[in-house]
Amino acid sequence: MTLLGEQVALVTGASRGVGRGVALGLANAGARVFATGRSVAHADLGPRVTRIACDHTDDLAVAGVFREIEATAGRLDVLVNVAWGGYERMVEDGRFTFAAPFWEQPVWRWDAMVDAGVRAAFVASQHAARAMVPARRGLIVHVSSWAAQKHVANTLYGVAKAATDKMAADMAHELRPHGVTVVSLYPGLVRTEAVLAAGVFDLSNSESPEFIGRAVAALAGDPDAMRRSGTVVVAAALAEEYGFTDVDGRRPRPLTLADV
Repeated sequence: MTLLGEQVALVTGASRGVGRGVALGLANAGARVFATGRSVAHADLGPRVTRIACDHTDDLAVAGVFREIEATAGRLDVLVNVAWGGYERMVEDGRFTFAAPFWEQPVWRWDAMVDAGVRAAFVASQHAARAMVPARRGLIVHVSSWAAQKHVANTLYGVAKAATDKMAADMAHELRPHGVTVVSLYPGLVRTEAVLAAGVFDLSNSESPEFIGRAVAALAGDPDAMRRSGTVVVAAALAEEYGFTDVDGRRPRPLTLADV
């Protein structure tokens, strides 16, 4: 297992799902972890993770999170942007609108994916960079998906994820001279609470939320992580390279664009 020693990490959107798994994975690797989310106070994160309630569409609340981390930890080494409102209310009035064509999409979904997702990651990354640049170290991970490269479900989803990947690439360009690494991370099918509750997915090649945390921990513990800056990395491919497994001891097969 990757050991992160004294590294300090912030995981946004950690109340449940992938965010919660990333927070647990980093904590289990030895990092000091702060976790945010609107309902994070009730999240099952254990005593090693510090919870800070935060709505990431509230810029003042976000600024307060970073002030608290600075005051209590004095540094920030890892930021993982998971906060995302895009999977909420997939069904409206009995209709599954998530996969509807763009002209039938509710406009609020733009806000859920772009404002509560892409913009939230941008603002959090601004604050993180202000701490990382003077220290000349750090890792920023944007959780994204293959929807950035191929039509998956709906147009808004593709727009948000393509923006996330471009944001990661351009942030990496600007942060490279300062020693800060930025990547987009693609999970596979993750066994989140919502996926398990749906009961319709083939889970034979799925990943636990904690597996994504192990992927981030591997990146954070790699002294040569900068070689990946500006790129897309796939969690299961990282497992093959770094040699970690999922919590059940298995190693999921990395998905490719052709699989999606």
